[in-house]
Amino acid sequence: MKLYSTNLQAPEVSFETALIAGQAPDKGLYLPRSLPPLSEADLVSLKNKTYPEVAFHVLSKVLEGEIDEPSLKAITFDAYNYDVPLEKLNDNTYIMRLDRGPTASFKDFAARLMARLMQYYLKKENKQITILTATSGDTGSAVAHAFYGLDNVKVIVLFPEKEVSDRQRKQMTTLQKNITAIAIDGKFDDCQAMVKKAFSDEELKSLNLSSANSINIGRLIPQSLYYIYAYTRLCSYPEEIIFSIPSGNFGNMMGCVLAKTMGLPVKKIIASVNENDEVPSFLSSGEYQKIVPSLNCLSNAMNVGHPSNLARLIAIYGGQMDEQGNINKIPDMEKLRNDIYSSSVTDEETKSTMREILEEYSILIEPHGAVGIKGLTDYRNKTQDNTLAVTLETAHPAKFPGEVRKVTGIDPEPPRSLKEIEEKEEQMDFLDTEYVKFKEYLLAKIR
Repeated sequence: MKLYSTNLQAPEVSFETALIAGQAPDKGLYLPRSLPPLSEADLVSLKNKTYPEVAFHVLSKVLEGEIDEPSLKAITFDAYNYDVPLEKLNDNTYIMRLDRGPTASFKDFAARLMARLMQYYLKKENKQITILTATSGDTGSAVAHAFYGLDNVKVIVLFPEKEVSDRQRKQMTTLQKNITAIAIDGKFDDCQAMVKKAFSDEELKSLNLSSANSINIGRLIPQSLYYIYAYTRLCSYPEEIIFSIPSGNFGNMMGCVLAKTMGLPVKKIIASVNENDEVPSFLSSGEYQKIVPSLNCLSNAMNVGHPSNLARLIAIYGGQMDEQGNINKIPDMEKLRNDIYSSSVTDEETKSTMREILEEYSILIEPHGAVGIKGLTDYRNKTQDNTLAVTLETAHPAKFPGEVRKVTGIDPEPPRSLKEIEEKEEQMDFLDTEYVKFKEYLLAKIR
């Protein structure tokens, strides 16, 4: 596999190099030059296979020549040792619950595989790195748990102090050992900007920084797998399917785009966002305008005013966007609009959707999953398209007990992984958004 930078000013690299580096040296994001196609035979053979079996089959094609098959199989089956339920909502709608991993979030799917792949390459090369990642909620905890205790990896997580739930925070601040959590007095976009600046800072090159955000291609490839799994469970080739994806930094949606690029028969990708509506506005008008600062919404993990992965999306559709959000070449907007629909969901709509799903189906969902369902409803109301659809529940309702309780009156029972953190001692550092102080912190912490 050869990967290029979306800024087009860096040499092509191997998957191993892109995984370990995280971001390209020209500040762009890595994308595969091409991906192997999923044939009809592939999709038929995967019908009713287990999740790790589907994942291994696809990864062995995508990562051919990058890792030996016995190692890849062991890594894949170890990473995916939990259920991936597809819960029927009605005759043409399913909820894919991505909340059964160790941190009760969809981020486990990417972080666990990514950590194991990184460990494989680092051991082979006898290297040490520091993972630097920004989170709006779930990425930090998933990455921290995935890399926890590894001798050759340190993890530093930045999160907006006032915009994560108590349980999201505790999943990052109660681990310690090789995990450091920093509460930033700002927004997620501030955290993300500080991380990106550190990666391109020549004076920090000696620190061997890498990323576990969705700016790292090692996050996106694993996120393509559950779309393929859902299709093989619910459809028979060449049936088409729709996915509605709660979207913030757009890494989850890009996983679906990669699966579609490989040939998965996806009729429409619905990027469901909260009131941070920069992407629906872009698709509508063709003009991109960041939201600064991002709006603080009920679905807090999606409070992103400038999604990094938009640069990848624009690149796949023939355009070019730099890391600042400047579009230097307009993508094929007609094709983009044909493939992707994006709907902005208000907090009030989020709450009413949570209540409606509980009352009508006796199913408890959290705010992010509600945004996904409402986005699908908006699309169907507009198009009358009743193609089979899967909407994603990206986190366990117990990660947001206060919000769920206020809206539904139900106190969600937490899984064991969340219960265990309640009494643990927290430890975190505090910084403002000034990059110079953050840089000084890194130099002191890592050296």
